[in-house]
Amino acid sequence: MANVLDKKSILITGGSTGIGKATVLRCAEEGALVTLADINTEEAERVVAQVSDAGGSAVFCRADVTQSGDVKQMIEMATSTYGRLDGAFNNAGIEGAFTSITKMTEVEYDRTVNVDMKGVWLCLKYQVEAFLKQGSPGSIVSTASVAGLVGTRGGSAYCGAKHGVVGMTKSVALECARKAIRVNAVCPGVIQTPMVDRMTTEAGISAQALVDQEPMERLGLPQEIAEAVVWLLSDQSSFVTGVAMPVDGGYIAV
Repeated sequence: MANVLDKKSILITGGSTGIGKATVLRCAEEGALVTLADINTEEAERVVAQVSDAGGSAVFCRADVTQSGDVKQMIEMATSTYGRLDGAFNNAGIEGAFTSITKMTEVEYDRTVNVDMKGVWLCLKYQVEAFLKQGSPGSIVSTASVAGLVGTRGGSAYCGAKHGVVGMTKSVALECARKAIRVNAVCPGVIQTPMVDRMTTEAGISAQALVDQEPMERLGLPQEIAEAVVWLLSDQSSFVTGVAMPVDGGYIAV
């Protein structure tokens, strides 16, 4: 059976750790030509080396998704290196501060929204522009969250940003539906990533408390999100657009 992303040029932001890293590796396994964009140079270069050692193709571009110039640069690298852009996974994000709205500072709010929502908006803007310039089909997937579908105590900034990603996904999907550009989002539940590790160590949230929220009684794995992203990027999901897909072990079914 042919690889579902064979020779497709795929751009992945936030690809150095966690869900992003798992998706870089999985896309490369499926034959994708990967451009990994991240602010973490050391970790990203290790992932690129891992792809190369496995016989795949990946290049790294240091980019901050809150800066339009950086976003344009990473798209330019993908198109100049591989001749075009076929798909993108907008995964770069931060958890920000989880605290009551009365205690959250404006600085904390701005940082969370800039990365998690404005960063996705900039990526969508220039990725759609690239597809239209090429005159070719494309598929875009962005990382939202179950916190983009339901509320979370202390998450006014994070939930607001992730709800924004879901709204942007639906809006841009409708704009692009007749242009052969599909736009979707994945909404991970509690996934075993460095972000969740920070929440348990810095925010005083116990790992067991996170597990207890999951009907499947375990945390999700980054690879499980990667599988959903690969499917949405591939032609196997050719009639799917405007979807915010929960991959959450039943979290929002409760």
